Amino acid sequence: MRKYSHDTIARVRLRHRPGQFAHLASVIADNGGLVGEISTFSIGENDTVRDITLETDGEAHTARVLDAIRALPDVELLATTDRVFEAHRGGKISTTSRGRIETLSDLRYIYTPGVARVALALQRDPDLAWDFTGIATSVGIFTNGSRVLGLGNIGPLASLPVMEGKAALYDRFAGISATPILLNTLDPAEFIETVVRASVGFGGVHLEDIRMPDCFRIEEEVAARLAKPVMHDDQWGTATVALAAILNACKLIGVDFRASRVGQIGLGAAGSAIARTALDYGAREVLVSDLSADACARMAGFGASVTDMATVMRESDIVVATTGRPGLIRPEMVRRGQVIFALSNPDAEIDPDVAVAAGAAYAGDGRSINNALAFPGIFRGALDVRAREITPAMRLAAAEAIAAHADPGELVPNPLDLRVHAAVRKAVSDTARAQGLANTAKLA
Repeated sequence: MRKYSHDTIARVRLRHRPGQFAHLASVIADNGGLVGEISTFSIGENDTVRDITLETDGEAHTARVLDAIRALPDVELLATTDRVFEAHRGGKISTTSRGRIETLSDLRYIYTPGVARVALALQRDPDLAWDFTGIATSVGIFTNGSRVLGLGNIGPLASLPVMEGKAALYDRFAGISATPILLNTLDPAEFIETVVRASVGFGGVHLEDIRMPDCFRIEEEVAARLAKPVMHDDQWGTATVALAAILNACKLIGVDFRASRVGQIGLGAAGSAIARTALDYGAREVLVSDLSADACARMAGFGASVTDMATVMRESDIVVATTGRPGLIRPEMVRRGQVIFALSNPDAEIDPDVAVAAGAAYAGDGRSINNALAFPGIFRGALDVRAREITPAMRLAAAEAIAAHADPGELVPNPLDLRVHAAVRKAVSDTARAQGLANTAKLA
C-alpha cells in the first residue's frame, strides 16, 4: 500500500438517516481514501455535524475525495482543514524566559544594572558562560536550504519549517534550546565563515540540509575551526540510526555484522556516512557503488572497496541503498540470505516484501530510519561534558544505545520514548569521558 501521509479534516453535516455515515465512509473508500479520527461537533434535531480526518496520498487525491463527498445527497461539506498547515500556524517554536519577571528587583537582577556584573565576569573568564548563560544547552541549526528533505534547493526561507521542527524535537527530547540560522548563500566559504562567526553563542553546531559535495567541506572545516560539537545531521544522524536498525536486523536473523561484507549503493550525504560508519564499526569489508567517480574516490580514501552495483548485490551480505531511484534493485538481483535496507523515501529501491519474496533474509525501508532518535541525545551528551567534538566512537555508542532500546522484534525504538534519548545521552557522554574529551570545550 502507498504511504498515506496527507491528513485533512472535513467538517460535514449529515442528515439523520439510517446508514448515512456508512454511505459516506463507503464513498471515501471507493475513492481510495482512508478514514482516520472521527469526532462529533454537534447533534441537532435533524442532522449531525462531524469532523472526519481523511487520509490520502497527496493534494490531488484529497481533492478527488472531497469532490466525491460534495456530490453526495444529504451530506454538506462545511469546511476543510489541513492538519499539517494548522500544526505550523504561527511557527512551532518560541523563545521564553526561564525565570520570573514580576518585580522591579527581578528586572534589576536579570537585566540592568545586575547583568553587568555577569557580563564582566564572562569577559574575565569566558568558560563561566557554561554556568551563567544558556550556552550549555544550546545548539545553532545552520542551513542554506540547498537540499531540503529530498526537495532540492528550495532556499533558506522555505527550509525554516524543517529547522523549526528540528528545534522542537531538541526541546522535547533533550531539553536543548535550538535556534534556526538561515544563511542566504551557496558559497561554501561564505557559509563556513558565517557559521564560525555566529557560533559563539551556541554550545554546539548542527548543520542541516546542505547540498553535496558542499556539505562535506563545510562540516570538515567548521569542525576543524571550532572546539565544540559539530555534526551534519543528514550524514551522521541518518548513519547512526541506520546502523542501529541494521544491528537489530542482524540480531533477528543471526548474522554477525563484523563478519559481513556491507554494500552501500549511492554515496550521497547519507550513503557516504553509512559506509563510513560501517567501516568504523568493523565490518569485514565495505563495498561501495555510485555513478560519481569523485564520490567513489572519496570513499576509497576512507578504506572502502569501490565496485559496481552488480558486484555489490552479488557479494554483499548486507546491502544498503540510498539512491533516490525507486525500483533500482530488481528481485533477480537479490541474493538469498541477504539483509537489504532500501532507504530512499517515499519509494524505495525495492519494496521490502518483494525483497523477502526474492530470498532476502530481512528487508527494511526508510520508514524505520528516523534521525530524531539520534541527534538530540548525541548533542546533549556532548554538551553535558563540554566535549570539543563529536567523534565516530560517540556516534557508534549512540547507535548501540538506540539498538538496545528497541522492543523485541523491532528494528528501532519509538522516538517518543524519552528513555531512548536519555540512553543515547549517557552513552555519548560516557564515551567522551573515556576518550578524554570531557570538560575541555573552549568558546570560539
